[in-house]
This record gives sequence, C-alpha cells and structure tokens, in this order.
Amino acid sequence: MCAVVLMLPDVSATRWTVGGNQGWSTNVNYTVWAKDKHFYNGDWLFFVYDRNQMNVLEVNETNYESCNSDHPLHNWTTGAGRDVVPLNVTRKYYFLSGKGFCYSGMKIAINVENPPPPPSASPIKESNDSPSSNYRGQIVVPAVFAIAAVWDSFLRLYW
Repeated sequence: MCAVVLMLPDVSATRWTVGGNQGWSTNVNYTVWAKDKHFYNGDWLFFVYDRNQMNVLEVNETNYESCNSDHPLHNWTTGAGRDVVPLNVTRKYYFLSGKGFCYSGMKIAINVENPPPPPSASPIKESNDSPSSNYRGQIVVPAVFAIAAVWDSFLRLYW
C-alpha cells in the first residue's frame, strides 16, 4: 500500500478566496488582486460576501465589460454568502455581482491554465565500477521485504 501511495502524483489544487481577507466586496480592485496569481485547472474560487445584498454570476466577456447581469451563464449564488466555484476547464472566466454592484468594481476576469508539468528527475549516475550493484538492489530489497513478511507471520502465529 505504501508503494501505491508513493506512486501517486503530487496534485494540489488551490482554493482562492476572491479578494483575500476583504472578500467579495466593493472595496477591492479585483484586477489588481488577480494580477500576480496563476489559476490552474482544478483550483477553486471561494467567494465570501454579504448574502443579503450581493451575488456571484458567471457571464460572457461582453456582459462582463458592460456589467450586464441579465443573462448569466451560471448563477453560483447559493444564498449562504460562501460560494465555491470549481475551475475545471482551461479557459477565461468572467464573474460579476449583479444588483448594480458590478458598477462599483465587483467583477473579476481570470484565465485558467493547465498546471505546469512536474519537475523532471535528475538522471541517475551509473557507475562502471560495480556492474552488479544494480542487480544486487533488485534481489536484496525484495528479499528484505519477504523476510519481514515471514517474520511478521511467525510472530502473529506464535505470540
């Protein structure tokens, strides 16, 4: 089981709280907030806001530019003021708050990319001094595990 866990790739999605500690409000310049961030496929946007006044709408670019919330692509508002949006497609996303708040700056456009490839492993240096060392590793390691398994079985039966 440990070997299977070690073979899994290191995948880590980021949950971005939109606006940082100020959340989804009229007091944040979201263009500046998003400028130095990289959004990857698999990340999440977390919108925190006053549920009685604001909402989270996904719109197309034209409606984003004109702050038109009449025909959203998706209404992410759940009513709790804590909405999570999965970024599971590599494309440009456009979000705004309707009810006139978009005109106060409550809109954000982000570009979602595929994650960068993992760093490549450095090549293994092979030594010409001992050609049998690689063969020894293929025998010794499994033998140690086999002996440990037999010993464990022995202890379970007789103790």
